[in-house]
Amino acid sequence: MTDTLRPVDTAVPEAPGRPTPDGSPKTLKRSIGVVGGTLLTLSCVTPASTLFVVVPDLFGSLGTATALTIAIGSLLCVAVAFCYSELGTLVPSAGGEYAMVSTLAGRLAGWLVFVMSLLVVMIVPPVIAMGTADYLEPVVHLDPSMAGAGVMLLATLAGLLDLRANAWITGVFLVLEVIAAAVVAVLGFAHTERGLDSLASMEVAGADGGPDTVTALLVVSGLAIALFITQGFSTAVYLSEELDNPRVNVARTVLATLAISAVIILVPVVAITLGASGLAELTGGDISTMITAWSNTAVGTFVSLCVALAIVNAGIVMVIQNSRVLFASARDRAWPEPVNNVFSRLGRFGSPWVATLAVGVPGAALCFVDLDTLYGVTGVSVTGMYLLVAVAALLSRRGHHRHARAWRMPLWPVVPVLLIVVLAYILTQQETAHLLLTGGITALATLYWVFYLRPRTTTRWLVTLPEDARS
Repeated sequence: MTDTLRPVDTAVPEAPGRPTPDGSPKTLKRSIGVVGGTLLTLSCVTPASTLFVVVPDLFGSLGTATALTIAIGSLLCVAVAFCYSELGTLVPSAGGEYAMVSTLAGRLAGWLVFVMSLLVVMIVPPVIAMGTADYLEPVVHLDPSMAGAGVMLLATLAGLLDLRANAWITGVFLVLEVIAAAVVAVLGFAHTERGLDSLASMEVAGADGGPDTVTALLVVSGLAIALFITQGFSTAVYLSEELDNPRVNVARTVLATLAISAVIILVPVVAITLGASGLAELTGGDISTMITAWSNTAVGTFVSLCVALAIVNAGIVMVIQNSRVLFASARDRAWPEPVNNVFSRLGRFGSPWVATLAVGVPGAALCFVDLDTLYGVTGVSVTGMYLLVAVAALLSRRGHHRHARAWRMPLWPVVPVLLIVVLAYILTQQETAHLLLTGGITALATLYWVFYLRPRTTTRWLVTLPEDARS
């Protein structure tokens, strides 16, 4: 690839928008350790709300193969997490994927990753937020779009606070959602209707109520959503500027979060598969109704309210993450100077307040867009983003990067090579409409690169690293 950025130790803008008084680029303050970072990152994965909001769609298309698909997706995510851990410690920037890929695979590749990550971070919060209405139903009836928009606005206000305060707020909510997932698992296993062999039976209820076979191609197609289910572990690299000792703590946070979230999601999915009264009920994916049938209305209401709180929790953390991406892009001068100046502003709590508003308010508007379209574009974007991260990981040990201080993945370069092949194949199995929509957005972004960013290589799209991370 061409137009590779300058080495990490010199990749600093010469005249960054709104610099600090001493002329150095603005950076975020280090205020959290592994525990706080893991709480924030787990909350972004939001395992319980993902279980209740996203997984039911997989049950609808994959039936008894849902657990197997998520398990395969989790194994793929281990390889992805290895890539994130190595690159996140090598390039610890709030820019996350785009900073890592720009530095190691070239500025154009980094820009494309930024566009895909921006699609993901703008779409995922409203997708999750719209599930709030379903789980507040035992208490109050709300329109899903209106409820989702309200959650997004509430999360935006919370995102303006200090990051340490948000770590504790989200930690409390996280405990509640883990309890909800545990209740589902216990009830499902306690009301088992079928044996473990059903997890490999590959059946889904057809239109006539009879069983249809789930093909291998359907499983491969579903892997894009399965990758999305545990996708939030990447939040750790967005927080790398605010983690103490990022060279060590980024990898610990990424890997710990993936392991915990996979267990929290996969175990209840297995329990639901075994405990559903029939294939039609499983394919319907109405988890709340199953819980009430397994217990009583009070337990069902308690779990539903825990899930509603988990969704609010997820919204808060996702807005925090997303604002860091936009802040970093402005600090790294991706936009015309007036835009950079606005998005790089920090508030009294040290948070990028304008960037927070810029991701939260449009997120509220996206709650009124067709949900299937949002799912499809997100699946394609996540898969494409992981693919480019794997390419960067394959290039991470060239030149002076070979000797830089960083966590190093095992089985390199086998892991990134296999990941590239598998992810490319998964992309080919996605719906044409979703590929075309995502590709169209990417094409427009490429034109912006060609006509604005590329002619200004010395003043635009420059990765900034904290002073204590350059080595």
